[in-house]
Parts: sequence; C-alpha cells; structure tokens
Amino acid sequence: MKALTVALTKYAATVPEFSVAVLDRRTGQRYAFRGSERYETASVVKVQVLACLLLTAQDADRALTASELSLAKRMIRASDNDATTALFNHLGQAGAIGACNKRLGLTQTRVSGSWGLTRTTVDDQVKLLGKLVDKKGPLDARSRKLAFDLMSTVQPDQDWGVPVVARAGEIPTVKNGWLPRSTEGNRWIINTVGRVTDADTDVSVAVLSHGHGSMPAGIKVVEKIAKLTRLHLRY
Repeated sequence: MKALTVALTKYAATVPEFSVAVLDRRTGQRYAFRGSERYETASVVKVQVLACLLLTAQDADRALTASELSLAKRMIRASDNDATTALFNHLGQAGAIGACNKRLGLTQTRVSGSWGLTRTTVDDQVKLLGKLVDKKGPLDARSRKLAFDLMSTVQPDQDWGVPVVARAGEIPTVKNGWLPRSTEGNRWIINTVGRVTDADTDVSVAVLSHGHGSMPAGIKVVEKIAKLTRLHLRY
C-alpha cells in the first residue's frame, strides 16, 4: 500500500485533483487515497438511484414494474439522463435517495435536488459497490443480480474507466460520470466506479476527479489511476 501511495502522490502532482479507493472483498483489504474528499458525482449517482429503486421495490415485496425496469436499463446501460430524472422523481427525489443511502451505510454522501451535483467520496462509493453484492446487506438476491446484470452490460460508449484493469476471463461492472462544470470554467468532472470479478477476484474501485481540460484527457487520468491500483495492490 505504501508503494501505491507514493506512486499516486507522484502522479497527483502532474494531473488535476483526484481520489481513489479500492475494496478487495475476498481479502477484506481496503485502500484509499484522499478517501474522504467530496466530489460532485455527475452520472455515478445513478448507481445510488438504482439501489434505491431496488430497495423500494423490495419494501413493497414486488419486482420492478415494466416501466421501472425499462428506465433502469436506460439509466445504467446508456447513462440516459431523462430516465434518471424520471426515476429520481418517481422515488421521491433527494430526500428519498438520501434515506436509501442511510440504509446502505453511505455517511459521506449528500444528495442534491439536481441529482448530478450530489457530492460523495470514494470511500462511500466502494461501500456502495460492496452493498450491491453483499449477501448479508439490504439488497436481496434478485436485486443484486439485476444490478450486476445492468452494470456488466453497458453500451460500448460507456465501457471505459474501471474495466480497463480487467484481465481475460474477468467480468467488469461499471458506471461512469462526466460533466463539463460551469462553475469550474467548463473543465471536466470525470468519475468511474465499478468492480472486477472472476472465480478468484472481487475488487471494487472508485475514482473521482475534476478539473480536466477535456473528457478524453480525464478518462486517460482515471484509467491510469485504476491501473496503478492493480499494479501495486496486486489483486
């Protein structure tokens, strides 16, 4: 871990601000670099909306409706903003998502009425990723399977970030976020959260960042960070 911190500190001196966290569910190992620093989520908040949708359906002891499922598929696989807004409103907006977050143990996340401006930390993001697969957590088997199915089948244009570290035979899941922020001179927020799994691997990774000059430049940075975690943590 010390070698990774040294490598990230060196890299951080050359690129815009970022944080990264890693959770290895098989070993219990956790790592964070600037883990409690808050960032605006952009579209990675859609994982929170999905988790809240699943919890809400569970509470009513029902499956998702055809409409809910269609919206969830568009929200996660295509990062469709209209679908997200529809679900955000359907669930009860910021207050409802915040209540779900409490059940999921997210203590450092503050939901915004403008959902993409929700603020979170990498520590909370890997916690959320862990809850999506935790058999002892609040999500039942059906909910966990749907979350995995959606996040492992994103559209090709969404398939960047965490999946870059997946090796042959491993299955990556991902949700990315990107936004040119008007309050930062239209510089880019670039975020990626996801998991890499196979018979021997179950690792969650979250990278949050902002201040990039372009979307491609930001993607290059977050993918480099993800690769550094795999190199030094040897998962």
